[in-house]
Amino acid sequence: MKAFELVDLCLHTEDLGRLDVALWDGDDGEGGEGVEPVELPEGTVISVGLTFRLGRDIDGLTFEETRVRDGTVVSTARTVLGGFRTGGPYEVRLPAERLPLGRAHCGVYVVTSRFTDGAGDGLLTLRHRMRLVPQPAPHPATDPPAGEGAAPGSGPTSKV
Repeated sequence: MKAFELVDLCLHTEDLGRLDVALWDGDDGEGGEGVEPVELPEGTVISVGLTFRLGRDIDGLTFEETRVRDGTVVSTARTVLGGFRTGGPYEVRLPAERLPLGRAHCGVYVVTSRFTDGAGDGLLTLRHRMRLVPQPAPHPATDPPAGEGAAPGSGPTSKV
């Protein structure tokens, strides 16, 4: 067994539920052109879910995620997961975060996920694509506005 084996990386959302992520490996940022991006509306609240096994005890296991859009790094987040004993599978869900709002943030991001041990040695690097899309337009109200189109006597009444 390898020192670190990723069993699953997924995204959890309130509105869309659990979303599987298609991953590819490599440190050079290339590849993955045929991998379909996970599509998320702008402003969605997501939480990264990780499931992994360990072939040795690891202290200071760290997960780092870097998002790149059009060749520019737009964000990097580092989370120290802690110390784990040999075995597993271990399941960890990272704190929720809200994706950016605004059409200027929409587009395809290449997300690099990197796992390191406490000494900073790389254990695994994987990538996936994420497409941020505009929020769907709100649905118009089905009820007429107050005072319009309501039958007489069907609304709230007050007696004096």
